[in-house]
Amino acid sequence: MQETELHLGEPPVVANAGVGVHGVAGRTDVFRLPELWQLHLYQYDAELLVDGTAHIVRPGRVSLIPPGATVRYRYRGRSEHLYAHLRIAATGPVRTLPVVQDAGPELPILSSLLWQAVTAVPRDPERTRAEIWTALWRIAQLAPAASLPGPHPVVNTAIGYIEAHLAAPLTVPEVARAVGVSHNHLTRLLHEATGTTVVGYIRRRRLARAHHLLRASTLSIPAVAASVGIPDLQAFNKACRRELGASPRALRGTAEP
Repeated sequence: MQETELHLGEPPVVANAGVGVHGVAGRTDVFRLPELWQLHLYQYDAELLVDGTAHIVRPGRVSLIPPGATVRYRYRGRSEHLYAHLRIAATGPVRTLPVVQDAGPELPILSSLLWQAVTAVPRDPERTRAEIWTALWRIAQLAPAASLPGPHPVVNTAIGYIEAHLAAPLTVPEVARAVGVSHNHLTRLLHEATGTTVVGYIRRRRLARAHHLLRASTLSIPAVAASVGIPDLQAFNKACRRELGASPRALRGTAEP
């Protein structure tokens, strides 16, 4: 297992953060950032080499690649991930962690933190630093938890797929096909891990992301609705009232904590 050492004594400086889209113009990319760490939360399947060491990328995996490492991606098609490029000072406690690892049950939290960081980039860089710093602490704590009992790997893959496709008209059979299990098997595993159905989990994640975007972004309400897979504004309004207790317009006026 390829490992790196991470210092967590102070918030990182975020050089840039966003949603990376690759595998469209070509199926291979090579990167080397001499002074910047590369943080990626993946939403696709690919092959990754870090200084010649091979890793498997799949939905729900996170990588933290140190400065100066040469990375080579081999994509299987259009590939999107959340990313941040960071300067991390060599101060404070040091954690040793895998360069690539499964986010496991932390995936929804890490996804939310990185989405909040990306949303805050243009208007609130200090908020971006804080969200990324929190994410780094959580990532640093993934490795010890890897040996503990946790959700079935299929659940982690399904959650990663759902997070990556919230804007699409997701169905249970589609998610089941994407993770390679039957409809009934996926339903049972996800219920055991989350206490809800696949449809219920998708609805919960859509409304959680909508809640954040309404409070923390300047996207229009129709754009927020479309970005979480509920483009019908009447249905979106009803879902917000039912699940979040207020209309989208009222939620927009609620200050982000």
